[in-house]
Amino acid sequence: MKGASLFFFLLYCSISGFAQSRSNTGVVKDAETNEPVAFCNVSLLNSTTGTVTDVSGKFELFIPASSNTNRLLISFTGYLSDTISLQSEKSHYIIFLKPALHGISEVVVSGTMKEISKMESAIPVEVYTPALFKKNPSPTLFESLNMVTGVQPQLNCNVCNTGDIHINGLEGPYTMILIDGMPVVSSLSTVYGLHGIPQSMVKRIEIVKGPASTLYGSEAVAGLINVITKDPFSSPKFKADILGTSLGEFNFDISSKWNAGKRASSLLGMNYFNYLIPADVNDDNFTDVTLQNRFSVFNKWNFERKSEKKATLATRYMYENRWGGEMQYSDEWRGTDSIYGESIFTNRIELIGTYGLPFKNENLRFDYSYNYHLQDSYYGTTKYYANQHTAFAQLVWDKELGRINLLAGVPFRFIYYDDNSPATASSDSLHRNNEPALTYLPGVFFQGEIKWSKKITILAGARYEHNNVHGSIWTPRLSFKYSPNANHTFRLTGGSGFRVVNLFTEDHAALTGAREVVIQNELQPERSWNGNLNYTGYIPHEKGYIGMDASLFYTYFTNQITGDFFTDPNKIIYDNLDGYAVSRGLTVNLDISFIKGLKLITGFTLMDVYRMLKSTSEVFVKTPQLYAPDFSTNFAVSYSINKIGLSIDWTGKVTGPMHLPVVPNDFRPEMSPWFCLMNIQFSKRLPKNIELYAGAKNLLNFIPKNPILRPFDPFDKNANDPVNNPNGYTFDPSYNFSPIQGIKGFLGLRWTID
Repeated sequence: MKGASLFFFLLYCSISGFAQSRSNTGVVKDAETNEPVAFCNVSLLNSTTGTVTDVSGKFELFIPASSNTNRLLISFTGYLSDTISLQSEKSHYIIFLKPALHGISEVVVSGTMKEISKMESAIPVEVYTPALFKKNPSPTLFESLNMVTGVQPQLNCNVCNTGDIHINGLEGPYTMILIDGMPVVSSLSTVYGLHGIPQSMVKRIEIVKGPASTLYGSEAVAGLINVITKDPFSSPKFKADILGTSLGEFNFDISSKWNAGKRASSLLGMNYFNYLIPADVNDDNFTDVTLQNRFSVFNKWNFERKSEKKATLATRYMYENRWGGEMQYSDEWRGTDSIYGESIFTNRIELIGTYGLPFKNENLRFDYSYNYHLQDSYYGTTKYYANQHTAFAQLVWDKELGRINLLAGVPFRFIYYDDNSPATASSDSLHRNNEPALTYLPGVFFQGEIKWSKKITILAGARYEHNNVHGSIWTPRLSFKYSPNANHTFRLTGGSGFRVVNLFTEDHAALTGAREVVIQNELQPERSWNGNLNYTGYIPHEKGYIGMDASLFYTYFTNQITGDFFTDPNKIIYDNLDGYAVSRGLTVNLDISFIKGLKLITGFTLMDVYRMLKSTSEVFVKTPQLYAPDFSTNFAVSYSINKIGLSIDWTGKVTGPMHLPVVPNDFRPEMSPWFCLMNIQFSKRLPKNIELYAGAKNLLNFIPKNPILRPFDPFDKNANDPVNNPNGYTFDPSYNFSPIQGIKGFLGLRWTID
């Protein structure tokens, strides 16, 4: 009887214990991006009870009543592990993990055109997630990139605010902009390429500094910016970001994900930006910032296949109406010589896709893209009407052969370009837009990566293209990587770049009606050679970690095309350089994190960018490049108080003096002053995945002086008056080095539905 009683007692305890086991659910998110962390380990501390999160970051864990601990351990590669205490009155938890390792474990694709760990890549790749850009929210990626060391979004006109992206001092046309690895942003669209991309669609941005022409072709001379969009399968169901400023700017950015059956998923993103309130804080009767009305929609599809091969398709449409000019300007004055204005209508369509070919033992994929860009614009009385079709396709083969990885591709690019400028001038006056320019670029590239040992990797590659106008183009690349351990890597990379120039699609100064464009001789393609020594490291300490990325760079140009702003103040004279050009310097990034919520991201760039020109006496004369500051530094200081869900972000950029395009006897200084654009933001996490943020930009209220020469006579009707204009000045809006907006407040709301 005693034995039977003991049996029933134990059975009762077991049943009672089972009945008292408790289900705990939750979701694990990235503390910086608020994105779900998929396949994260969730376990009961000091036990074998555990589970993993699904693609939405969600988990469910049953805790037996007999458990002698109530603490959960949450861990995942690339994040700092955390523990939480289970509470008797609570069964659902939202857990935020802090990223670790300075992105060392992140997967990158831009350096070698395939997915690989950042530290394993033989090509140095910098990775930036939306978490950085949220510290200083902006309506466009163009403005957001101002937070990246060595990258300078440069406004090229004070009236229409067109701009480009400089990398390590090299001008915008040398930077290739990709979306999901496809060259859909180039030539005519370069100045608007990063406008209108819904930031809710962006997963990360990868930046390669130095020539990447071996894999990506011409235009990737200074480097490339690859915008990687989110995977619909792992994206939240809905996400919205609404931002407004005290100056009347409004930005609305949303994305929504849905499943179409079991094997297809779609992500739709929309962006709307509106700013229609003219302002003139510097009293020159010109709008300080271009007025804009922009709409963009982006749709991406992912398809799951039985072969597990990749299949994606994405489209984007953008429409923009922007104008700047005299304060009394309206559409009725468009193209007239009564009230000066610069008005640009843009229509743009993009298509991007990739398809893995169904070969079991071979990794073959087909990439393709197409874009159409129409620009209908007036710069004063100068009409610029242009349209461009760009089609791109390539077959890529990736093969592992022991310690050797082979990558080969057969790319083809076609460009149709037509405008009414001298770029397509024709003797046939019946052509509305002269003679269209047709460019065919078939090619082939090879790349071999050899793991010489556990510590040494060698990468070599070459690309051959045939331009139907300029003939054969060779662009080789060679890289050495040495990793003494998992936390430190040294890379030495060298390569060549090649670029065929189209002034009127790349240099806004050639479009403005303020100066006459003169092409001295038939322009020949440019060639460059580049060397880069990079160190990437991760140094843990008791309270967090220090991540470091430093590069020494040197680029040598032959046959560079330059614009002469100085010989004649009324002209821009373009010609191939009779000499050579150099861009050299040092860039350093630091990411310092402390466990108690304090984080510092900072970096600086030292550079010397110049041209050596032959004088009439055959002596080389050093001429500095415009808009290339010798020194600049970025910083982002963040402090999080997790108990109350509050974050504080202090960001800014300090820019040293840079050479500006002055005219003879100019009263404006040739060099810009030191200046700092500083910002502050407070963000508060609220229940139901809502985040409220507010702050101020340009806290020091810096406003450049006299950015426009003779703004009171934009059509130069009185420029020849020797009494009132003894120096012969003419209207010129190209003297620009900083946004004209002063201090402004902003308020925003982010909402995510998992």
